[in-house]
Amino acid sequence: MTEKSIASYGSWRSPITSDLIVAGTVRLGQVEIDGETVFWSEGRPAEKGRNVIVRPSPDGSIPDSSTMDVIPSPFNARTLVNEYGGGSFAVSNGEVFFSNFADQRLYRIAPNAEPQAVTAESKFRYADGIVDWLRNRFVCVREDHSVAGREAATTLVAIDLASGEQTVLAEGNDFYSSPRLNPDGNQLAWLAWNHPNMPWDGSELWLADVRADGLLVNKTLIAGGSAESVFQPEWSPGGDLYFVSDPNGWWNLYRQRAGRVEAVCQMEAEFGMPQWVFGMSSYAFISPTQIVCSYIQNGFSHLALIEIETGELTSIESPYTQIEGIRSAAGKVVFFAAAPTQGSAIVSFDPATRRFETLRRSSDLTIDAGYISVAQAVEFPTESGLTAHGFFYPPQNKDYAAPVNERPPLLVMIHGGPTSAAFATLKLGIQYWTSRGIAVLDVNYGGSTGYGRAYRERLKGNWGVVDVDDCVNGARFLAEQGLPEWIVDGNRLAITGGSAGGYTVLCALAFRDVFKAGASHYGVSDLAALEIDTHKFESRYSHSLVAPYPERADLYSERSPIHHTDKLNAPVIFFQGLEDKVVPPNQSEMMVEALRQKNLPVAYVTFEGEQHGFRQAANIKRALDGELYFYSRIFGFELADAVEPVPIENLP
Repeated sequence: MTEKSIASYGSWRSPITSDLIVAGTVRLGQVEIDGETVFWSEGRPAEKGRNVIVRPSPDGSIPDSSTMDVIPSPFNARTLVNEYGGGSFAVSNGEVFFSNFADQRLYRIAPNAEPQAVTAESKFRYADGIVDWLRNRFVCVREDHSVAGREAATTLVAIDLASGEQTVLAEGNDFYSSPRLNPDGNQLAWLAWNHPNMPWDGSELWLADVRADGLLVNKTLIAGGSAESVFQPEWSPGGDLYFVSDPNGWWNLYRQRAGRVEAVCQMEAEFGMPQWVFGMSSYAFISPTQIVCSYIQNGFSHLALIEIETGELTSIESPYTQIEGIRSAAGKVVFFAAAPTQGSAIVSFDPATRRFETLRRSSDLTIDAGYISVAQAVEFPTESGLTAHGFFYPPQNKDYAAPVNERPPLLVMIHGGPTSAAFATLKLGIQYWTSRGIAVLDVNYGGSTGYGRAYRERLKGNWGVVDVDDCVNGARFLAEQGLPEWIVDGNRLAITGGSAGGYTVLCALAFRDVFKAGASHYGVSDLAALEIDTHKFESRYSHSLVAPYPERADLYSERSPIHHTDKLNAPVIFFQGLEDKVVPPNQSEMMVEALRQKNLPVAYVTFEGEQHGFRQAANIKRALDGELYFYSRIFGFELADAVEPVPIENLP
């Protein structure tokens, strides 16, 4: 056995470099099946974040090396509806329909042909569409930005595939999603919701008959409301309408049959997810009698089969701890999956043989298990006698050990949303830290999904309080009372997060004194500014997370770190895309200036051409290395390898 080198935590040399992470790594997204052919989208940092629709090569061979691009460069399959997009393409009868990022027009592409525009140049955006071949049209969500000074209008529309003419099918609600035609093509189901609700707070399932002329009549509310969240309506092969809803406090599976809504499978598990993007899916029909589904319990995804008539659920043993985007056709099941020692992938599942096959990996990298830290579920006490959740990643590098009695720094990671979740899967962005000797706690604070509606609603009216408390208590737990092998250095606690996670970072640094450094990736510093200057989808989100605005402007000020910079006593590094419409750059710039005035160490790294989240390889690399460099200077450890420095103001 090779003797380990002794080096301080943070100073371990790691093969998991930022170059390795961005080289050949893609962001796997939407999955669709047309007949027996699987299609998926992948965002490529090496192509400046371009989203490409991909399929296996026509010879049908797999895995990764035998794929082909469906859309040519410079086309980029990405919609900006609700800003976060999703549901950017649909496939039917061999043709692909997609929204192009540059002009937001709808295009169609036949096999071995060039993309052809379906819609004219306009201020419209399109998402979440289906093809209605019976009427030769495309039914989708449309977002209208044509009237300056007015909130974008969202509707369901039908687009004639011959003329491009558009007909509004449903309007009057603030938001729409998930138009779904029944097998006979004479009924349409969809979801709708209104301000101030987000779709996971309250949404409605609607059903209408489709007339011979294509218009909708007899519109009927089937399920949902202001305090019930409906997710993913689908039609069974037999013509029953299925959906996921949470009237019992958990996202469970229901159906409408013979005019009556009934539960299909009820358990304390989440069959739904927060609908941040279009096109999300947690179940599919594999036959007239059986459903394949994923559900989440205690933060872990599980795969299962459900008998339609009895509701009996049979769990399927799998290596995956995150399963999303389930699709099925021609007896084939495909989904997005990841595991503690496997990165994200597009996976095929055969229900007959129970075998899994990887169609596409997000990365071709093979990393020695000796450098991989496996997530360990952790529960810890938090305020009001409650329990919070997270995943702990201890330092792991087969080549190194730390000096006796030295404890590792801890980096507390905060997911975005804030209504989102962390999963126990292999993320190279986490292994980057642990393989260098820095422990990570990925927190699922109160407000996260995967633990039921009551846990999700802990954050209602408490954003900037509950999330901060849980992050602080998680860090304290590991520094003071965790298992002996988990104990971390309480004097070297750092916190990092993006977007809403960045807000939690700044609140923790302004309103608590536990963390000694932090990194805000396009994070919110002024809640009122966010309320005034953000996009439609989230424009009332803070009303439930904090309070109605402007009626409670005082509370917004009270919870905005920008108004409490006098309480800051820790260094911060900021990363900001200059074209971010969700959290505009002025949010970060106000905070940076305040830290300058306080003489606290501060760094500000900006990226031209980036929006909300970083998609370009060079910028992803710069953010990773820049954050590591920042901590090395703040916590005083030497780096094993040189990285590009970032300018840090006010260093002692």
